[in-house]
Amino acid sequence: QVHLVESGGGLVQAGGSLRLSCAASGFTPYSMAWFRQRPGREREFIAATSWNGAIIRYSDSVKGRFTIARDNLILSLQMNNLKPVDTAFYYCAAGVTPAQTSGAYDYWGQGTQVTVSS
Repeated sequence: QVHLVESGGGLVQAGGSLRLSCAASGFTPYSMAWFRQRPGREREFIAATSWNGAIIRYSDSVKGRFTIARDNLILSLQMNNLKPVDTAFYYCAAGVTPAQTSGAYDYWGQGTQVTVSS
């Protein structure tokens, strides 16, 4: 059974940075991704990486500001130049392919809150 635990969320001012981590256990070589969900909105794709890092995808809304990386069983998301619109609950996920749709992922963490003040 795959288990994912996110950490690193918090409150930051606009223009600041945060680094999220996702610790995985019970793993086989899965692709992993970050999604976020803002109040009243559907879960939104942020970034994904294949199991070996050969394929990396970003949403247009974070490209150039966020960086996804994985080191063995730790997935990270470095978030720079944060904006109030980035305020959301952030989730990591694991699945077979580095897709941009939430339905492609089989396992999810419990999420971590990121709040960006203006």
